[in-house]
Parts: sequence; C-alpha cells; structure tokens
Amino acid sequence: MENIMTSSVMKTNVDDVNKEAIIDLRHVGKTFSKPEGGNLPVLEDINVTARSGEILGLLGRSGSGKSTLLRIAAGLIQASKGEVLYKGKPLNGPAEGIAVVFQTFALFPWLTVLENVEAGLDALGLPADVTRQRALAAIDVIGLDGFESAYPRELSGGMRQRVGFARALVVQPTILLMDEPFSALDVLTSEILRSDLLDLWHGHQLPMKSILMVTHNIEEAVLMCDRILILASNPGRIAAEIEVSLAHPRNRLAPDFHAIVDQVYSILTSRAIASSDAQHQLSGSFTQILPGASSIRICGLVETLGSNYFNGEADLAKLSRPFVLGVDMLLPIAEALHLLEFAELKEGTIRLTASGKIFSQAGMEERKRMFREHLLHYVPLAAHIRHVLDDREEHQAPRLRFMSELEDHLNSAEANRTLRTVTDWGRYAELFEYDAKTLRFSIDAIRS
Repeated sequence: MENIMTSSVMKTNVDDVNKEAIIDLRHVGKTFSKPEGGNLPVLEDINVTARSGEILGLLGRSGSGKSTLLRIAAGLIQASKGEVLYKGKPLNGPAEGIAVVFQTFALFPWLTVLENVEAGLDALGLPADVTRQRALAAIDVIGLDGFESAYPRELSGGMRQRVGFARALVVQPTILLMDEPFSALDVLTSEILRSDLLDLWHGHQLPMKSILMVTHNIEEAVLMCDRILILASNPGRIAAEIEVSLAHPRNRLAPDFHAIVDQVYSILTSRAIASSDAQHQLSGSFTQILPGASSIRICGLVETLGSNYFNGEADLAKLSRPFVLGVDMLLPIAEALHLLEFAELKEGTIRLTASGKIFSQAGMEERKRMFREHLLHYVPLAAHIRHVLDDREEHQAPRLRFMSELEDHLNSAEANRTLRTVTDWGRYAELFEYDAKTLRFSIDAIRS
C-alpha cells in the first residue's frame, strides 16, 4: 500500500517551497443582520496572510470573530468588505486545495472509518481504486491503521477527530484550516494529537503547504504556531502579531516559552481592561457589558489567589496551568474581579485588593454581604434593577423590561449575556430573586 509518507504526490518538503501567500485576506470586514433590524459588525479591516511553510494561529476570546474569519478564508461564507485571494486569485466559494477540520467530529455514524475518509473524495469524482488507495494512505499516516472497518460509535473522541483529520488530508490540500480541533477532547488526548500532528508536519509527511488554525488556548498557540495573530473583540480586529521563533519540539517549561505566553496574556488583559474601562466611561450607566463569569467561579478564583500558595497575586499564565483554564474561562473571571474591585488586573498579573483579601478569608454570610455591597457600588445594572424593584409596590418587574433597556445600547447577544450575568450575581448576593418560569425579578420585602 502506498503511504502518504512516501508518496511523491502527497509529500511536500516545506523547506523547498518559497514563502508565497497561500491565502491572503485584505481589509476584510463582515456584518450580520440583527433580528431586530440593523447590522452587527463581527469583523473589521482584517489583514491576514497565510504563507507556505508556516502554521499561523488566530488567537482570541469567544466573540472575537475567529471562526467567522476562518470560514471566510475557506470560502464557506462571503466577506461583506475587502477581498480574499487564494494563491493570488479571488476566492469565490469553496476551492480545491482548501480543507477544513472543525471543532466537532462531524462524522457519518452509519459509515465506517474508511468510508468516512473516502467521503472526503466524493466531490472529486476519482476512480474507486484511486479513492480507496488515497483513503488508506491517509488513515495510515494519521495513525488509524487497523480501524478501517470500525464505526464512529466504537471510537474514542481522539480517534474520531483523527478520522476528521484523515478526511481533510485525503484531498491533498494546499492549506489546512483548523477551527479549535482539539478543544472537544480531554487534556491528555488533545496533547497526544497535537504532538502527532506537529511530528508529521515537521517531518514533511503531510500534503499541505500551510496551516491556519483558530484557538483560544494560549499555550497551544505558542506550542504549535510560527506566528500568532491576536484578535480583539466588538468587532473582531487584529490587535497584535507575535512571531514565535522557538525551535521545535518546544519545551513548555522553558523560560523563553513562558515569556511568550506571558506576553500574550499581557496583551489580552491590557486590551480587555482598556476596552471595559472605555465602554464604561462611554456609557456611564447600567449598559456596560458584563464579563460572563459566574459567582461560584469568582469566589473560587478569590479563594485560590488568597491561598498560601499564591499569597494574593499571580500571573494569569501560571494560574491557568494547574487548573487547565483556557483564556475564554479565565479572563472573564479575572475581569469580573477587577470590575468588582476585589482584584486589580494589569499586564497579565492579577492581584487581590484589600477587600479581595478579606473576601478570600471570610465565611459565607460575610462574603455575600461584601459581594452585595460591591455589586451595588460598582455594577450600575445591579443597582438599577434593585432600584426599580424597590420603587414598585409589588416589588416585581419582568425580565423583558431590563432586556429592552439594554438592547437600546447593546446587541441582543450582549444584552442577554449581560443580563444573565447580573442575574447570577444578584441571586448570589441576595440582592434580588429571579423566577425562570415567569421571567420576573422580585425581592422579598420582609427578608430584605
């Protein structure tokens, strides 16, 4: 059986290929229509070039437009502004030579591993023997030999994702686009799959010339990528570009690796706090977007920071490692602590304030009292809801009343997320109650 590793057709020596642009996005913008009318800008003035011989990472938080950008690069959706070039020519829809691996496995459950991989070749109209040969070669190189006749239900998550990779590789793509392909896997499985993919890439055993990957995992980006583009949010735009010149294989414990991880955290936190402060000053009211962090996680992070191990201060990069927290989970919690004045967030470091230190050592009732005071003082939306409830004779108000007010300034998704957050915080602080059946806020006049 011919193997991808020895096939002259599928093997590409990236060292011998010039650094030409494979996909080039120029001044790309994307807007979507909102259900209530008007447009929602998702991407703005994006300039991205994926070059041959490199792994390019798109790193950002949820809502920064990473996946939308990847789908534009794949030709799956059209940009609203700007142009997309594939090998120097305008890209209008999916093109031969562009393959995508998504976050979910997206396998046909009624097909075997071999049949799922062969399905990737259906559109090419190849002879059956060529299709079979190429599918078997892809299965071999991705490490699934012996499982050709297995069905997806018989495979672990990591093996199902390997099938997804094999199905992408079998078309012999020029560029492979990956949308958080390891995020649905457990930590150990994702680590193994990342390592295997890097070994194949640096061993020149894969057919593509370039890889463009979306991730929200900072260490993953530094481990895999030659360049990292950091996306800011609302709307998505390129905030920074970092060259990662570390030799492979990269050592997560090395100081130079940690330095780049810390640099990325510093950029993300600085921009997040600047954006939050600017938005708060601009609105000056209850319409500020709140970070999506639950009260339980806020308390958990305060406890962690207040422990003897951290003694009230930690680099976010070091804080994320023992708890395996990605940027999408850790940053909102840190921002919430900053907003509530339980901690200060600056350049990738989080430090408990005096109030935060007291909170970390307090009992449950004292924590609730402190949380309530800070919530009323630093979160205008919470104070606004409580004021409305206090003023009404029945001490009740429908959720729609506050949702409508927020939507005068925020889009529906932001308004909904912000209201969910303040509802959780208000319940924990016993500032108000919320009935999910009637969709109404209320306060217990006797207890309050």
